[in-house]
This record gives sequence, structure tokens and C-alpha cells, in this order.
Amino acid sequence: MEQHNFTSTVTEFVLLGLTQSPELQRCLFVIFFIVYVTTWLGNFTIIITVITNRELHTPMYFLLANLAFLDVSDSLVTAPKLLSGLLSQPTTISFKACILQMLFFHFIAGAVIVVFVLMAADRYVAIYKPLRYLTIMNQSVCMGPVAGAWLGGLTHSAVQIGLILQLPFCGPNILDNFYCDVPQVIKLACTDTYLVELLMVSNSGMLVIVMFIILLISYTVILRKIKKHVMDRKRKALSTCGTQITVVCLHFIPSIFIYARPFRKFPMDKLASVIFTVISPMLNPMIYTLRNAEVKMAIRRLISRMLSSGRKLL
Repeated sequence: MEQHNFTSTVTEFVLLGLTQSPELQRCLFVIFFIVYVTTWLGNFTIIITVITNRELHTPMYFLLANLAFLDVSDSLVTAPKLLSGLLSQPTTISFKACILQMLFFHFIAGAVIVVFVLMAADRYVAIYKPLRYLTIMNQSVCMGPVAGAWLGGLTHSAVQIGLILQLPFCGPNILDNFYCDVPQVIKLACTDTYLVELLMVSNSGMLVIVMFIILLISYTVILRKIKKHVMDRKRKALSTCGTQITVVCLHFIPSIFIYARPFRKFPMDKLASVIFTVISPMLNPMIYTLRNAEVKMAIRRLISRMLSSGRKLL
């Protein structure tokens, strides 16, 4: 990377948001506010249901609760700025806040990717080693990889932020997005960013592609095992794997579109960003709940207990 004697004079960035149309902004605000509330309700319902039901104290639901927590955290990083930007345009974000937003966003995204891999590994053990499942996937075995997921996400994010902080920013300061993200911010640097972009694509893009391929291979092997062997609860196994494949594709395909290519502006960039930052965290609990009879039954029992407690208080 070329060395330049620039001074970072940018103190804030201007976020252009999703649209400049006031009428469309009001409509989108209502839609995304409902999505945001639904994200919180859906994911917290899963977290509370898993915690309060002993029948769900298994590795699969432990990982599902962790994914729900990460989805809530993800929505906290990007959705508030999206909503505020739809109420007032243009909206600004300070340089430090922008850096922190990217740090937490990629920290959480990196952890989510590892959790997806752990969920695939959990299904692999459940299908191939059903009699030893609880021995292999015990609580201590799960806690270590989950902690590793958080550590891996932090490392992934710290590497990217470390590279960005070495770049000079002296203007312009306009981001054509609703949140700060690496591809758009790098393009505003007052220096040649070819090497940094290459490193970022290698860090984020290759990571996402490799993990996606690993997950696809893993689920292909699992589905072949389910198809070839007659097993008890075969329909449940198919449903669980199908659910996880849907969630994986919903998250990875937009991520690959954004990060596994040169950092150039494409018309579909904002739509892809909305899908995996706003829509995916909302749909994940819905997909898992609608396809999982155990979770639906546990939620019904939880609601019944809450209603019963409310009647007693009245």
C-alpha cells in the first residue's frame, strides 16, 4: 500500500440510507419497525423457552439459543441507525461510532458463521452417532466451541478494523448505505486501497465462501445418510436439516454477494445488506419455530404458564 502524508480530517460520515423519497421512507419505517420488534420478540421467545424448559436442554437447542442471542445483538448494531435514517435524512454517524459499528457487526457476523458450523456438526453427530450423541455433544463440549465462536468473531473483526484504522480519511465522507460497512468505508480513504481491499476480500470473502462450501458438503452428507438408511424419527431429522439449510442460505448468499468480490458499487448491494442484517435475524426464529414441533410445544407451555400467572395476579 502506498504511503501518503494525509491527516485523517473526517470526523463523521453521512449515511444516505435506503431511499431519498419521503413517502417511501415513511412506509419503510413502519415495515422495518415491525421487523425490528418481531426480531426481538421472536428471538427472546426462543431464548426464554430454551432456558425455562428442561426438555430443551440439549446441544441443538443450546446452539439455537446462542444463534437467537447473536441475532438480537446483530439487530442492535444496524437496525436503530436504519430506523433513525428513515425518520430524518440525511443522517450522520461519528467516525468513532462508525468504527465501533463495523467492529461489533463483523464480530457478531463471524461468531454467527462458526455457530452455523457447530449446528451442522451437532446434526452430523446426531445422525451418524445417535447412541453416543449425548456423550459426544455434552455441555462442556458445547461450551468450548461456542466460546471459540465468539473469540473467532472478535479476531476476524479486529483484523479488519486494524487495517481500516491505518487508512487516512480526509474526505469525501458520504456513505451510500444505512450503516457503516467495510466495503463502503474503505472506498473513502485518501490513498490507494487495492492491497487493503485484497486483504479484506481474503479475510471476509474467502471465509464466507469456504464456510458455505463446508456447510453445503456437511448437509449433503447428512441428507444422504438420512435418505439411505431407515431410521426412527426420519421426518424430524429431515425437517431439522432442511430448516438449518434454509437459514444458512439466507445468511450466506447475500454475504458472499457483498464481501467475496471487488469493492465496487452494485445496484443490489442495499437489498443484500437488508436481507442479512435486518430480515435474516427476524426470519431465523420463525423458520426454526414453524418447522420444529418441540419448540412450538414448549412455547405453548410457556405462554400457558404466563397466562396462568397473570390470572392469579388479577
